[in-house]
Amino acid sequence: MDGAIWLRQLPAQVERLLHDWRLEVDGPSRHGECALVVPVRRQGHTGASDDVAALKITWPHAEARHEHLALRAWDAQGAVRLLAAEPASSALLLERLDPERCLRDQPLLEACEVIGTLIRALDRPALPQLDTVASRADRWREQLVAGTPLVPRRLTEQAVSHLSGLLRDTADVGETRLVHEDLHDLNVLAPLDAGPSRGDWVAIDPKPIAAEQAYAVAPVVWNRAEEAARASNLRTHARLRADVVAEAAGLDDDRVRAWTFVRLVLNAVWAAPHAPASDDFRARMIALAKAFAD
Repeated sequence: MDGAIWLRQLPAQVERLLHDWRLEVDGPSRHGECALVVPVRRQGHTGASDDVAALKITWPHAEARHEHLALRAWDAQGAVRLLAAEPASSALLLERLDPERCLRDQPLLEACEVIGTLIRALDRPALPQLDTVASRADRWREQLVAGTPLVPRRLTEQAVSHLSGLLRDTADVGETRLVHEDLHDLNVLAPLDAGPSRGDWVAIDPKPIAAEQAYAVAPVVWNRAEEAARASNLRTHARLRADVVAEAAGLDDDRVRAWTFVRLVLNAVWAAPHAPASDDFRARMIALAKAFAD
């Protein structure tokens, strides 16, 4: 759906969902790049732990179409609790989280350890409805082989080699997992019922894909750019992030580094057509990719 059309329809959609799900607005709305989140109260739940909630309406796009399935599979273990869903409208009713407690506010290496712990908690067999990394790989390989003058050829060639090896090894294992494709500290918030049974942090905004869990680590590396920029040795800094996540998640270091490298190079290639607006992002992806290059 065209973004402008979706925005024009959004107020009416919010009102309809408030009515259908018997909700009352309970504070100012928040939004990211693709979704509106409205804090609400559930009528008829007064005094219960779930009387407060969050209504999330997402601009319909491929990465988010199976979010409700992933959240249902995780069943509030390591992820935000799903209370209701209307997939045709890209609308979810979620538990209310603490918007003032984001993992971004924690020290970097502690945040990396939390991410690794969440990767372990979210590990499930892949859902049959999800896109697989293998199904996207042919397109990725074509893009890497075509390359661009704005990304060093040695990086794209090495990414093609790594991608082929990773997929071959995954095929030999014969099992893929349910993976949160965009797991980084801005997508981790504190639950209101944090404690021993729930943990202190839960993941949001999953963008689920069928892959191996080593594929999930890369966003931890490319986020918090300001801290990477201050690093005296970017290679050591970037690899330490990935290694801490891998250890906490129980993942193979070599596969984590290889997938991270491939995803960084792909980001740089995808950014190239949008130059000069994307120049800073592309340069950062190239610098980080070099930190993981052989």
